Amino acid sequence: MVQQVTRGIKISVETTYEGSFYKNYKIQYAFGYTVTIENQSKDSVQLNARHWEILDALNNIEIVSGEGVIGKKPVLKPGESYTYSSGCLLTSPFGAMQGHYNMVNFTTTKNFKVTIPTFKLSAPFAIN
Repeated sequence: MVQQVTRGIKISVETTYEGSFYKNYKIQYAFGYTVTIENQSKDSVQLNARHWEILDALNNIEIVSGEGVIGKKPVLKPGESYTYSSGCLLTSPFGAMQGHYNMVNFTTTKNFKVTIPTFKLSAPFAIN
């Protein structure tokens, strides 16, 4: 598990290897990840958008940006947390993800970015 706190918002990420399959004659490696967003600040906040950089061992980079996470824009009061799971496909058994969430502080009405720490994706059979 990796964790990081930005402006009182703690991000924790756990990953899993889901398996591999062929798609269009190319092997794909499936990974899952579970993110917990914990509001350790004194203000209520809302997650409005996400930005991901997904890297594989072959130096391919995929950028994914969009509103919310899994179709939701969670509001977190002080002390609350929100957990969701998602996944990605890589063309190699190793990779990494990093990014940030765009959030708004309801007390100050200011937007801010929360860093999603870099986490590694690795298929267990490929580890030596």
